[in-house]
Amino acid sequence: PETSRTVSTLLPVILRARPGIVLLDLDLGEHGRGMHLIDPLSDAGIAVVIVTANTDRVEWAECMRLGARKVIPKNTHLNDILAAVRRIYHGFPVVSREERAELAQLWRTHRSDAQELRARLDLLTHREQEVLGHLMTGHHVQEIAALSVVSAATVRTQVKSILAKLEVGSQLAAVGLANRAGWRQPRAARATGMPELGYARARARDVH
Repeated sequence: PETSRTVSTLLPVILRARPGIVLLDLDLGEHGRGMHLIDPLSDAGIAVVIVTANTDRVEWAECMRLGARKVIPKNTHLNDILAAVRRIYHGFPVVSREERAELAQLWRTHRSDAQELRARLDLLTHREQEVLGHLMTGHHVQEIAALSVVSAATVRTQVKSILAKLEVGSQLAAVGLANRAGWRQPRAARATGMPELGYARARARDVH
């Protein structure tokens, strides 16, 4: 595809071709995530087969939930992939009831866990969310303090509150929890980056 194409522009191109079956990778590089194509392609009556290097079965479960007919690892022998495509073409099932039920249960469990993690994250104040966002981008306490023009002791207190609310014992665990929940830092925290660090330190010196 052309380098300017994204998932949204790829969709009408695929639909115009009117394929009966589409082999889709989850990772489309700079063009986006293939998962976003599953639902609209399935709604158009196209059988979607995911061929991916992603081994996360929660992702597989999400693909099936969105309408994919089967998820196949990329290291699967070509003949086996073609066999699955033939079965779909002839109207035969390619996923057993047991596997489908297992993936559905995996998705429900994951969704329940994610909701619980989200509930903890919702307890954070706006400032604590900003601090967590900085931790997720690799900033240390001293750097966050300089960026925010506050003392390191203040940031440590905020971090301690974050850990208590998220029920974890370390900054690394807090970052891991946020990533598992698919949480993203507030826009204000994302807009504050390391290039501003020198300016923030200068402001801190002026204040003191």
